[in-house]
Amino acid sequence: MTVQGRGSGSGTDVLIRKVDSHLATLRTGLHGPELELAEDLARCLRELVVATAHSSAADRGLVRAAVHYFVLRRESRGKLLPVRSLAAAQRVVNKAVRQLGRPDLLVETPRRERSAPDPALR
Repeated sequence: MTVQGRGSGSGTDVLIRKVDSHLATLRTGLHGPELELAEDLARCLRELVVATAHSSAADRGLVRAAVHYFVLRRESRGKLLPVRSLAAAQRVVNKAVRQLGRPDLLVETPRRERSAPDPALR
């Protein structure tokens, strides 16, 4: 009986497809800083998926959980189950990034575009 090693390709591809599919959906309804945050989260998650493809099961599970948290947004049912915000997903992703020792991948909150101050008010 031959035992084959678990390939990283299919699991990695599935997670990346989930992230890309969810991002495509978000692009239809988000704009400005929210869209920028969603794109940053997706970029970070893609990189984590690839970086942990050959890591321990615990590390891969941590990344898989972060991907699922980003992708699986609950539908709102009044005050009982609020829709998860991108800020909540950001906290989960950043926690995973810190646990994996990759502070270079931390997702920062995008700065809102600020209009230039009116010179007449100076």
